[in-house]
Amino acid sequence: MYYVLVALLDEPLHGHAILKAVAELSGRRVNPSVGTLYGILERLNDRGLIAVDREETVGGRSRRYFRLAEDGRGVLEAEARRMQRAASLVIDRLSPA
Repeated sequence: MYYVLVALLDEPLHGHAILKAVAELSGRRVNPSVGTLYGILERLNDRGLIAVDREETVGGRSRRYFRLAEDGRGVLEAEARRMQRAASLVIDRLSPA
């Protein structure tokens, strides 16, 4: 979920673009299946963290774009700050005094 929110920071994206962004952002460590991604998108939407931005038809297929909601931006920032504090506990202790 974290990488999906990060992927939507700059602009609305459709499902395939989100999958690609998640893989790139995670250094290819996170590669959700299409089914997993849409489950994540549904949960994030239900929680008000993302919203449908628009829909379009491309090549006869419907394409839905998602955007980061304001609540999603807040949750993402809080999680990034939490991880930063957690990482600094280790980094500070490993750094020479």
